[in-house]
Amino acid sequence: MRRTGRILALDAALACCSVALVEDGVVLAERTARGGRGQSAVLAPMVAEVLAGGRGFDAVAVTIGPGSFTGLRSAISLAHGLATNGAALIAVTVAEALAEAAGDLAGRSLWTVIDSRRDRVFLDIAGTIQAIALDDLPPPDGPVAVAGDAAIAVAAGLAARGYDVRLTDARLPQARHVANAALHRLSGAWPTLEVQPLYVDPPEARLPAGGLRPAPLP
Repeated sequence: MRRTGRILALDAALACCSVALVEDGVVLAERTARGGRGQSAVLAPMVAEVLAGGRGFDAVAVTIGPGSFTGLRSAISLAHGLATNGAALIAVTVAEALAEAAGDLAGRSLWTVIDSRRDRVFLDIAGTIQAIALDDLPPPDGPVAVAGDAAIAVAAGLAARGYDVRLTDARLPQARHVANAALHRLSGAWPTLEVQPLYVDPPEARLPAGGLRPAPLP
């Protein structure tokens, strides 16, 4: 793989925010903040800490989803702002980052499952994403490994139905894995993705029929 320089990676998709500066797979600096969804307000200060001392970067990578509405939009907006200096801007899905964290699967296919609440998950199989109830999970085609913040529940459900399933240690995406995934996209091995939030469900909030403002007076 060709040299790609330094990648500044951001993640605020789920219940952990992280920032990492990575050069050719080596983590130069990293910050992580754990907590509930909505911790994205700490991203900008963490970026400042990671870049302290005048560290520069050649590319910005960010997770685009699925995940927290606020977290995704905050991280993506920050990534767009950071890339205004001419740095490349790379999108990485949560499943791609978790696949980097999961490591060698010994021939198993990877299911990435993200909790979407209401007893549903966002299920990503080979890049195809759907929102599905836990009770309606499809039968695997063969041995499967499961990653994501809903992995324990999904793995238990599949095992109870007699399927060959392995639970990985990859629960939440981390910026270092976002950077590693971005290397594949930078090298041309993966197709380009738009750096915009990846939503599976339609937004719950809807505009009023008459718009946000009253009609002007005649």
